[in-house]
Amino acid sequence: MKLTFLGTGGAFDVAYGNSAALVELRGHTILLDCGFTVYPTLRQYSLTDQIEYILLTHLHNDHIGSLATLLLHRRYFNPDNRPTILYPDDDFRDEVYEFLRFQLQKPDKYVDFTPVSEFPGITALDTFGLHADQLQTYAYLFEDTTQRLVFSGDLAKPETLFALLRGMPPKATTVFHDISFSEENVTHTYYKRLIPLSRDYKIYGYHCNPEEAPQDNPFPLAYHQPELMLAAHMQVSAP
Repeated sequence: MKLTFLGTGGAFDVAYGNSAALVELRGHTILLDCGFTVYPTLRQYSLTDQIEYILLTHLHNDHIGSLATLLLHRRYFNPDNRPTILYPDDDFRDEVYEFLRFQLQKPDKYVDFTPVSEFPGITALDTFGLHADQLQTYAYLFEDTTQRLVFSGDLAKPETLFALLRGMPPKATTVFHDISFSEENVTHTYYKRLIPLSRDYKIYGYHCNPEEAPQDNPFPLAYHQPELMLAAHMQVSAP
């Protein structure tokens, strides 16, 4: 099991790419979020045809903005190999379908939809209202026999997520958590709020501008970890 970031920036941190990742789980490749910089990144590294499944944390543009373009690409260049969107519940599926209907007219021609509960090793954690008022969001948990990876999505209030983790059977757990360095930011987790929750977990911060990190930030940022970044992997593998 492996998670590799395509980008780690916030909504306006274009230089760092929209926060999104590829998850390798049980021999499959899952795209985790598809913001407006994701399709160009996939094209840059010739990865568009490797995406088998798609998971979405919520429907803000920096998490879903190039989804229709990716699906159009697959329809025209690889029509016999459609990706599948894994959805946490029927209401969220309907929201994604409606979003795509405005751009694709008939989304069923471009993508399949399957409940995430049918994919072993993935659990959707309902985080409704914890990013923005009345907004449906999800965190995702990926698990194999030895480890657990957690992707927060966007959260301003992390306590609910960590309460859920504490209620699970003990297992080596790595948390990738959106992070803010401004206490006035009411839609992402201020880094000091994570500190009392971080015991027993390895936490990496993402969805931020790394240049804004204060010296007392105790959390390693995904952007600074070559083993977590797609660009670094591709540079190493290039001939």
